[in-house]
Amino acid sequence: MKLLRHYRILSRPLVLLVAFLFMSFTTDKVNVVAPAKDQTIMIALLLDTSNSMDGLIDQAKSQLWKIVNEVAAAKSGDGKQPNIKIALYEYGNDGLSSFEGYIRQVSPLTEDLDVLSEKLFSLSTNGGNEFCGYVIETSLNQLAWSASNTDLKMIFIAGNEPFTQGNVSYELACSTAKEKGVMVNAIYCGDFADGITLGWKRGAELTGGAFMSIEQNTKTVYVSTPYDDQIAALNDKLNATYVYYGASGEYRKEQQISQDKNAASYGSANIAERSFCKSSHAYKNSSWDLVDAAKDNEKVIMEAKADDLPEEMRTMSIAQRKVYIKQKSEERTKIQAEIQSLNKKRQEYIFKNTPQSSKDKMLDASMMKAIKEQGRAKNLKWAEGC
Repeated sequence: MKLLRHYRILSRPLVLLVAFLFMSFTTDKVNVVAPAKDQTIMIALLLDTSNSMDGLIDQAKSQLWKIVNEVAAAKSGDGKQPNIKIALYEYGNDGLSSFEGYIRQVSPLTEDLDVLSEKLFSLSTNGGNEFCGYVIETSLNQLAWSASNTDLKMIFIAGNEPFTQGNVSYELACSTAKEKGVMVNAIYCGDFADGITLGWKRGAELTGGAFMSIEQNTKTVYVSTPYDDQIAALNDKLNATYVYYGASGEYRKEQQISQDKNAASYGSANIAERSFCKSSHAYKNSSWDLVDAAKDNEKVIMEAKADDLPEEMRTMSIAQRKVYIKQKSEERTKIQAEIQSLNKKRQEYIFKNTPQSSKDKMLDASMMKAIKEQGRAKNLKWAEGC
């Protein structure tokens, strides 16, 4: 009996220790896989706009909607689709102020993709003083980065000069990024080995980001499909469901059409990509479109000034406005579903008819590889083939 009692006394601490370790292990595991609520993907795109970067800017313009569509395909651990915010900077352009390091914030972090597109298409190249550390630091200080550890926060900096140029240390800038939970991904425009020699790989490694090289002068390969014209026709119908309001509403409606034209300047395949984006949750226009705004707050239908509405709505009663907006919302939902159905067939066609060599060494492929790999650590997932 004494021996049994002695065994029980000894075993109690052991049982407690095992229980404590088990609770610690399971607690840590839950923290890792717990789904985040209202998750956001934040991307700051820092583009070198010096003379040699025309090809890079062309790739960015031609691939914007493809990149957004692939990012928008992400799902959080709870099955919801995260919010998407994108910022744009240019650097290394001698047309910019030397006092500000030849850097300009083109767009802050925004969900307004038409504004982002307009700003991107306004970029042109000139001169060359490329200060990577300076532009990274500037974007970290100026942008409204989330404090949430569940959000995916990324900088993509692209260029072809030494990463070490300028009087702001890229090491200090990357250290600040790491403190803020922002990963710096370095895209060298040129030979992979040169990018290592010139410090680009080291810059990415400091934050756990990715180092990549692209061939910036390679033209984007477009695969025309039997579905492009049908999607373009649906896009025209989709535009008719947007009902502007507010002082700048009419201009924003015109801006939507202008960005359609910018996308179409790269061919039917690119306008199809934009049209698909407009059918997704990523395309939000509550600031000027009554249909989107009413989903957030129906009061906006009543409060909108008649003079700031389309002509056909100016004499409507509040009740008539509500019926009209409901009708437009239902039309939009139907058209968006048709676009998504056609785009699924379109993507299957593209996958079968695009040479693998055309997919590599391009801006969009490099960015999406990094976004998906780093997104996994934030419990973000993409469906097979996305």
